[in-house]
Amino acid sequence: MDDEQLAERFEANRPRLAALAYRMLGSPTEAHDAVQEAWLRLSRTNTDRIENLNGWLTTIVAHICIDMLRTRTSRREDPLDERLPEPLISQDGSDPEEQALLADAVGVAMLVVLDTLTPAERLAFVLHDLFQMPFDEIARILDRSPTATRQLASRARRRVRAAPVPDPDMSRQRAVVDAFLTASKNGDLEALVATLAPDIVLRAEAEGEFLHLRGAREIAQRAIAFSFRAEFARPALINGTAGLVVATEDEPIAVMAFTVVNDKIAELDIYADPARLATLNLPLFDVP
Repeated sequence: MDDEQLAERFEANRPRLAALAYRMLGSPTEAHDAVQEAWLRLSRTNTDRIENLNGWLTTIVAHICIDMLRTRTSRREDPLDERLPEPLISQDGSDPEEQALLADAVGVAMLVVLDTLTPAERLAFVLHDLFQMPFDEIARILDRSPTATRQLASRARRRVRAAPVPDPDMSRQRAVVDAFLTASKNGDLEALVATLAPDIVLRAEAEGEFLHLRGAREIAQRAIAFSFRAEFARPALINGTAGLVVATEDEPIAVMAFTVVNDKIAELDIYADPARLATLNLPLFDVP
């Protein structure tokens, strides 16, 4: 196989490899780095010895992701340190191919749960449950028995089941988020509470702090306190679900990812830390 053919084969695999890496790492930036590292390793390898290129690339990306997760954990000074996964952000009505990719994305709520798994649990779950890879193949990647690998995936699955599953109808998601935004703009506490599930969970990065709140009324009261910023909110797709980007002409203020379940907001993840917002790849939005 010559260099041009090899590059073509790799590019054909890139979307699948990027999806795998993002689900493993929770960061589009790190996922891109993992895929590029896989290309570098491939370019240095005698491809005549590779019988199944797709499988070889999957294995390499999996190993790279596990190494990155382990390095991330070892560098974390505070074991209680929390950080939201890096979101995929797009404007409503943008490129159809991009929307199709986002529609198949793992939501922020699930990524939060995936971040609680060990690297081995995460790989076993992602490869088997999301990519339908047989356990015997995953076992070879992890250097464990198929039985042990199945147990890893089972433990991960029990944790992941705690993540709420968004309503599949995007128009209904958007209607709930619009109602939330309208109530916030009007300072209508009761209307705002009506959009929230009673046991709603809010996670927020703000000014170097991580907030974790539960309960419709407390969260609605906090939203009312910041209602003056609601006029700067614009609809967006956040990991394929309805969300908002709040920004002025000068700076981004917040990214809000909603998980809508049974026509109520079950989880709300807010990125409002200026340092973190500066790292996100935000699309350009029309602002007032």
